[in-house]
Formats: sequence, C-alpha cells, structure tokens
Amino acid sequence: MFCTQCGASLEEAGQFCAICGARVSARAYVPALPGYRASYQPSRVQPPVSGKGFSQVYGLDPRVAFLTLVIDLMLNAGDIATMGLLVPFSIAAGIVLGYVSYKAQMNWYGDDHESAKIKAIILGLLTAIPTPLPAILYIPSGVLGLYHSFRRKLSRTA
Repeated sequence: MFCTQCGASLEEAGQFCAICGARVSARAYVPALPGYRASYQPSRVQPPVSGKGFSQVYGLDPRVAFLTLVIDLMLNAGDIATMGLLVPFSIAAGIVLGYVSYKAQMNWYGDDHESAKIKAIILGLLTAIPTPLPAILYIPSGVLGLYHSFRRKLSRTA
C-alpha cells in the first residue's frame, strides 16, 4: 500500500504517512504490487484566500510602507527637479524596493510566497511610476499592517 501524497510504502494502517506526514485516509490505500511505486504528484493548490483576514490579504508591514513612502517621495522630487531624466533610476529603485519588500513581507509580516510576491511587484511598479499618487494606495495598506501587527501581538500575550 502506498501514500497518495509521496508514494511511500505504507506498512501499517496509521493516520499519517511516516515519510511525508500526509493524513492517510481509507481511499489512500492502493493494493501494493511488487516493484510498483506510485507516481502520484501532490496538488500544489494554495488554500483559499478567504481563510485569511482582511488585514493579512491587503496589509503591508508598516516598515515596508514607510520605506516605500520615503523612497517614493525622494524619487518623485528627483524626477520633478530633473524633468524626467531620473526615470531609469526610479525603475531600478522600484526593482530593488520590490525585492526588499518581498523578503520583508515574508519574514516580518508572515505572508506566503505568492502573496509577498504580488505585493512586492505592485510596490515596485508603483514606485517606478513618477507620480506621488501611489502613496494613496500603500499608506492605507501600512495602516492595515499596523493593525494586523497589534492584533497578532495581543493574541500572543493573551
């Protein structure tokens, strides 16, 4: 008998696979054939977003929001002063800020890989745009992140 997640041979009828830790159900048991190894690949479907709170889905770590605000203000002032000659520098800064925010969202805010990547790409693009309007988007996200951080800190102490 084999695990449907990793294909490991199951000797006993237990609740979990000894190799991958997947929950074993009655339908997980497949009659074992000598020399046969299951080629079942586990699905890589992400859990639905509805299981996350609003502040987790749309929030930014407050430090990331503040960093983005400062960098965007500096880049916007430079673009205005040079009449657009620093736009390539803004694009490079947007790429670097996107990478930093990706790492920070995963490590500080607790986002999964996909959520952190989406937020980082959005921040990088908004920073590369030479207008002050993107602050309207990431400042409220930083406030949501601050709320999320306080709520998480309160739940740890309770």
